[in-house]
Amino acid sequence: MACQFFRLFQGASEVITLRLQRQPKYHRKSTPRRNKLTTMPSSSSPLTTASAMKKIEDKNTLVFIVDVKANKHQMKQAVKKLYNIDVAKVNTLIRPNGEKKAYVRLASDYDALDVANKIGII
Repeated sequence: MACQFFRLFQGASEVITLRLQRQPKYHRKSTPRRNKLTTMPSSSSPLTTASAMKKIEDKNTLVFIVDVKANKHQMKQAVKKLYNIDVAKVNTLIRPNGEKKAYVRLASDYDALDVANKIGII
């Protein structure tokens, strides 16, 4: 239902289409969006392989399997909140089977071995 109006603009005629405001019968989005990953996802779990244990002992690093949609900031905040420890940095990779692995390096004042004992990894 577009009407056309004609107007003169600098001596030439220009056709302008009337754009009416939408009047939907119902709203398409019934609820506002929410952040699905507010804390460490429930699918996250510490890794207990031999290589993960070596990282804990040598590099002061904990290894987790996390949700693929989680980002480094969310992982850092979740580890801070869950275990009350400071995180120096987080490295991630996506494994060939589609899972995301997070290497969480702890701050120098914390020992990953003590934290792993507290969590129950070791």
